[in-house]
Parts: sequence; C-alpha cells; structure tokens
Amino acid sequence: MALFSSNALNDGVRKREVFGWAMYDFANSGYTTVVLTAVFSAYFVGGVAHGASWATLAWTATLAASSLVVMFTMPAIGAYADLRAAKKRLLAISTVGCVVTTAALAGVAPGNVAWAVAAVLLSNVFYSYGESLIAAFLPELAREDSIGRVSGWGWSFGYFGGMLTLGACLAYVLWAQQRGLPASHFVPVTMLITAGTFAVASLATFALLRERALPQPRALRERGLAAALARLARTWHDARRFRDFTALLACATAYQAGISVVVALAAVYAEQVIRFSQTQTMTLIFVVNIAAALGAFAWGYVQDRIGHRRAIAATLVGWIVMTVLAAIATGPGLFWVAAVIAGLCIGSSQSAGRALAGLFSPSARRAEFYGLWTFAVRLSAIVGPLTYGLITLATAGNHRIAIVSTGVYFVLGLLLLALVDVPRGLAAARRSPV
Repeated sequence: MALFSSNALNDGVRKREVFGWAMYDFANSGYTTVVLTAVFSAYFVGGVAHGASWATLAWTATLAASSLVVMFTMPAIGAYADLRAAKKRLLAISTVGCVVTTAALAGVAPGNVAWAVAAVLLSNVFYSYGESLIAAFLPELAREDSIGRVSGWGWSFGYFGGMLTLGACLAYVLWAQQRGLPASHFVPVTMLITAGTFAVASLATFALLRERALPQPRALRERGLAAALARLARTWHDARRFRDFTALLACATAYQAGISVVVALAAVYAEQVIRFSQTQTMTLIFVVNIAAALGAFAWGYVQDRIGHRRAIAATLVGWIVMTVLAAIATGPGLFWVAAVIAGLCIGSSQSAGRALAGLFSPSARRAEFYGLWTFAVRLSAIVGPLTYGLITLATAGNHRIAIVSTGVYFVLGLLLLALVDVPRGLAAARRSPV
C-alpha cells in the first residue's frame, strides 16, 4: 500500500521489522489506557483510598515519584545502551518488569494503599524505560524525511492495542456488573488482562526487531556504568551545541505536563465532575483511543509535509481549545466534544515530538538522547499531575479550576516552541562526533 511505502524506510529495513517495532506501541498502550487512564486511576481514588480528600493528591504523587526515578536513571541507561548496543536487551528487562508489576496490581484490595502505591510506582518506572528504549529504534528504521509518518504508524497502531486491551476489560466489567460483582472483584481481573496482553503482544517485537547498533570501542575499555555516566556528563556539558534539542526538551516539558494530566486524571475528572459511571468512563476512553489512532496516523503525514514545528504548534492550539471546553462543560455533550479533541491531539502531539527528538539526535547517541527526552517527559509527568492534585486539595476538590491550570502548560509549550529552529537542530545532530 502507498500509505505504508518502503520508500519511507532506511536501506535494509523491511516492513516486517517496522511491524515488530510498532507492535511494542501496540503492546504497552494497554498499560497507560487501563492502568493510568480508564480503570485503576479512578479505582485508586474512589475504591482503594475510599474517596478521601487526599486521594487525588496521593495518586498524582505516586506518578510523580515514579517519574522522578525515571528522570535520574533513564539518561544513564540510554548512554549505557548506546555504548554496549544493548537497547533490545534492556527493553526485554523493562518489559518483564512492567508485566510483573502490573499483574501485582491484581492483589490490591480496598484500603491497601501502600501496595497500590508500590505496584503503580514500579510498573510506571518499567513502562517508561521501555517507552524510551523503543523510541530510540525509530531513527534507525525511518528515513529523515519520513520519520514523522513512521512515528505516526507506531503511535496509531499503539492506540489499537490500547483499545483491544480496554475492550477486553470493558467486556469483563459489563459481565461482572450484570452479576452484581463489585469493583474490588473486576478491577483486579482487568489488571491481569492488561499484563497478559502486554506480554503476548510484545513477543512480536523481540522476534522481528533488530539491534543494528554495535558496541562502541570505549565500551570495551571502560566499565559500563562509568562509561555511561561519563558520556552523559559530556552531553550535559555540550548541551549548548544542541540548543534546539534543549529548546525542544523545554517545550516538551511544558506541553507534556498538560498531556500527563489528561492521561492520569481523565477518568477521575469524568467521574467526579461529569458524574460518569465506570462503564461510561471506559466507553469514553475507548472513543478517545479511536480518535487518537486516527490523529497520530494522519498527522504523521501532515508533519512530514508542513514541517515539524508547525505540526506540533497546531496540536497545541487544539489542546488549548480542549481545556476550555472541558472546564465549561456541565453535561456529557460538551465533555464528549472535548474528549474527542483530546484524542485527536494526544497521539499527534506525542508522535510529532518523538519524531523531532529523533531528528535532533546524533546517530551514535540515539538511546542517550532519547533518555534525555524521557527526562523531560517524566519531569512533565511530575509537574502536571502534581499541580492538578495540589489545586484540588487547596480548592476542596474543585476539578474545574485544576483543569484550567492545565491549559497554561499548553500555552507555555506554544511559546517555547518558537525557540526551536529545525534546520539548525538537524545540522547540529549531523556535526556531532561519536
């Protein structure tokens, strides 16, 4: 098909390998969709913590703590992966870790806050490691002028994985509710469904995706961790030579803070403000995933045609409109409109940012630079949800004020995007020595 032309791929890259790469997005999307967005977030606030006034803050603080761990470990892990050509091996370790800790959420009972916090923290850390490592393969697969569309292929395919997992969970929830079973029964089962889907779907990635990188000579002379940390220190020192990459990191930190709120708290907002039932919320997230898949796929082609900066800017305008609509919605109708806009923007903005980060990454340091990209994304995952949680605590649970604050991050991202010069960033990446 012309839509999936081999001309978009680097020499020697076959379509089945890109399919294997995209299958990881398919596999891990169920985790964010079910655990962080549609099911466990609302269950944690309303079921595990019994709807306590501190529950939303506890949820956001847990996600913030996991992001803090990733921020200070992933850049060094990325540097190690580049030096040792170990992206695929480390990806396997992070996948097993996320699957096991997601399955552990099935043991969380109402009132068992400590267990829930520990399992969510660990599962999100492993998920984030995997997300960064799989992204580092993207520039190896896609041609420079087609990286937007190839990124979009993976991101859109990922949402279908999220829908498959969520659909299976929704079917079980409806079955359980018809029999009068409580959330404390069916939510644990959805965690097992999510973990199982992740494990099975990711097998295609490890069967088809190649590790093209070779161990670098320094890795043979120096101890792995020492070499990785030295390499990372050099990157920070040389950051001024990658001014557009650092500007992109600042921009991403801002707008991803807003996206992190949507991912972590969409279900909470729907149930606490719009008064959706759990079934309605899961249906809402399912529809959002459809919109996100379409947005990510189509926007990849638009990005390659109109330019990366313009593409990201357009999605940020969409996010600003979404926050306004969500804040003023008093019933389901307008909230559904806001949700669909969020769906169209979430896949396209994240895919576009991932692609541009790949273009700004020197060829021998891709995992390292994506580690720095993950640092920015995880920082945003601390700032956004934690801001939201603190505002709800300070305003006695006023989620409308909190969602308005989220819009400020998208405005800030739009302003910081003006500092990014794409041709200059590309030139800096090409000039970078090993």
